[in-house]
Amino acid sequence: MVICAVHVPESAEAAVDRLAGGGWVMGGGTVVMPLVNSGAAPVTELVSLRRAGLDGVEVRDGVATIGAAATFTTVGERPELAFLRPALRTIASPTICNQATVGGNLFVAQPYGDLAVCLLALDATCEIAGPDGRRDAPVAGVLASGVAAGEVVVAVRVVLPQPGTWYYHKAMRRRLNSAAIVTVASVTRADGGVVASTRIALGGVASRPVRAGSAERLLRGRPLTHEVLTEAGEAARGDIDPFDDAYASAWYRARVLPVHLRRAFLP
Repeated sequence: MVICAVHVPESAEAAVDRLAGGGWVMGGGTVVMPLVNSGAAPVTELVSLRRAGLDGVEVRDGVATIGAAATFTTVGERPELAFLRPALRTIASPTICNQATVGGNLFVAQPYGDLAVCLLALDATCEIAGPDGRRDAPVAGVLASGVAAGEVVVAVRVVLPQPGTWYYHKAMRRRLNSAAIVTVASVTRADGGVVASTRIALGGVASRPVRAGSAERLLRGRPLTHEVLTEAGEAARGDIDPFDDAYASAWYRARVLPVHLRRAFLP
């Protein structure tokens, strides 16, 4: 199809009104525009969030509220979100980071979408605007099922992890700017030398980011040793549904998962 109109509403509510007539939401365009340019976009209208006032970042009382149209560069510039910089650097070049948005990354197919993996580990909450007003939804639900027709993710809220509790590792073909073979993100708190609580999210090993629930259960109450983490990584194979692509085979992704889960905690 050929794009016949690009709407640039000046508020989230105006964007929702525009979507009532159909079309796709566009954040920075790094995913949508390649589809448009190749003729693969099944729509004739786009609704850009560029001027909808959704590009801010606010941090208050240990909670970050990140606008859906905030770019990776904007996120990386905030000192309170410095823990995300290693992840952002692995995703794309500075040029792409100046355009790619937080909200858009929620809807990127794996093996891309590493920021979405981080948000899943952080147990983020999405604020969604729709014809019936605004609602909150766990990021896990948005990643699994998307949003309803006519709805727009307007912000993401995350509780900032305590110092020493954030872990991130990504295996890829190049050192930077490459799709994931395996991505691991985690918020894990230890107490008395053993794991008190943990959330582990994985990317590159299923069609969407997934929680490594089996690994989480195995780690609780145990120390973060080489042996225990290897066991947890092997258990995490039960949580994934790997695929073949140009970067790695499904077999390889499953094979190296325990190694990279361990490296997330013990570089």
